[in-house]
Amino acid sequence: MGKLCFPRYRLGRILGWLQIVLGGLVIIVSISSLLRFYSAGFFLRNEDVCRHFYNVNDVYDGFDVKALSDRVGEVLKRLENLQEKLEFKVQQMEKHMQVLDKTDIKSYLEEKVIRPLYSAHIALGQIRLPEAEGIRNSTMKEEPLINTFVVEEIRKYITPKENRVGHSNIYGTERIRYTIGHACVLYKKELEEYMDYDIGSYCDDDWILAQKLMLNGCDPLPRRRCLTRASKEYQKPYSINESLWRLPDGRNVRWSNYQCRNFACLASKNPKRGYSKCTGCFEMEKEKLKWVTNSSLPVDCLISDVLAIKPDEIRIGLDFSVSTGTFAARMREQNVTIISTALNLRAPFNEMIALRGLIPLYVTLNQKLPFFDNTMDLIHTTGFVDGWIDLAVIGFYPI
Repeated sequence: MGKLCFPRYRLGRILGWLQIVLGGLVIIVSISSLLRFYSAGFFLRNEDVCRHFYNVNDVYDGFDVKALSDRVGEVLKRLENLQEKLEFKVQQMEKHMQVLDKTDIKSYLEEKVIRPLYSAHIALGQIRLPEAEGIRNSTMKEEPLINTFVVEEIRKYITPKENRVGHSNIYGTERIRYTIGHACVLYKKELEEYMDYDIGSYCDDDWILAQKLMLNGCDPLPRRRCLTRASKEYQKPYSINESLWRLPDGRNVRWSNYQCRNFACLASKNPKRGYSKCTGCFEMEKEKLKWVTNSSLPVDCLISDVLAIKPDEIRIGLDFSVSTGTFAARMREQNVTIISTALNLRAPFNEMIALRGLIPLYVTLNQKLPFFDNTMDLIHTTGFVDGWIDLAVIGFYPI
């Protein structure tokens, strides 16, 4: 019995000391945060004193105090949660007379103690405060949103990239700033999950999460430094003359996040195809009939009729629709280059367009498209101007 009690006593003593250390860390973090706030001038009440030492506008301009306070609170919350876990573990061991061997102790400490402590340490070390000595002379402002996020990759991404000393960039600016959508702050948890990856390894198959962020206004998304996954059964695509009107090889698509597992499953006759937009888009027999012959609808017109309005002047254009690129394919036959916007709305629209030898543009209505003013000869759309979209959205056109 003496041998069995010793490991439990030893682990209990370790956990007890960890609780004491964590309690001390919480106190130290709180005091150090107050001191850093005080040294930065946040607790000065008299405006004359503020003006004597600093320019008040310089202190607060461009610095998000609320984000900083949230970050400090988040670190304290992590330490508090860790302490609660340790206390619960000790009580559980005493109640059930549980005995752990060295391997269990090591794995528990690594997973439940060391990792959370390291995460809290990184988050605390990345908090940025304006330097009191540099406020009067420095023209650098605190970067917006820098204290909003905890994940290091997001912070590195939104931090401006300075030019090398003695060099100026081709844009005539001192630094390069990567942008993210302003709504990203509303989906902080999802964005941090998306950006939590191992640098240089394969990315998670999480494009659904990325598309969800984009559709909710977190657009553009930050770039990632991981390798995008491709199909494990990739096959050589068909030649360009054949691919326009032939169903692509389904082995070139990653189907893991779709309800279907092949293109045949996406047929309009299948009620379990998983998508409702652009029914029949994945059936080439039906797609071949589009924009070729007039239907009974009086608004329909032939592509040749449209091109005849400006002979030899319509050369490039944009198709802002939910489609598999058939309009672009028909225009290509007329020597007109069309870029097709596409989102993977429960079906591989982007992959389908690309495998047909056309250009898919993975973009939402949330941002301005990357085209300069008056560079498009033609804009075609279906599905977006059919009653659901507000006129104010149309007023802020994306082109």
